[in-house]
Amino acid sequence: MFAAGSELGAKTNMVEERRGRATYVIGPDGSPLTLADLPAPGTKRWVIRRKAEVVAAVRGGLLSLEDACRRYTLTVEEFLAWQRAIERFGLAGLRATRVQQYRN
Repeated sequence: MFAAGSELGAKTNMVEERRGRATYVIGPDGSPLTLADLPAPGTKRWVIRRKAEVVAAVRGGLLSLEDACRRYTLTVEEFLAWQRAIERFGLAGLRATRVQQYRN
């Protein structure tokens, strides 16, 4: 039996960890999201779902911010803008066609 809080027995409802790195996180649609489920490196067309998946992966520890920016050729500022848009307006804040409505 594992003691509460032990490394081997610890799990959260959002993340399962293996060797200090998350193996999956809960994605924006509520389903498990693994590295294999993330958008392909070099993705050029960023729809709401793909942006939200990358933000969820970084927040949950599946990818580091640096790894995500390198993998998807993003600037830190661009990623942080996606994250702020989700925090302030939900997934609708990620719509490219509605950017002007959500700006201050």
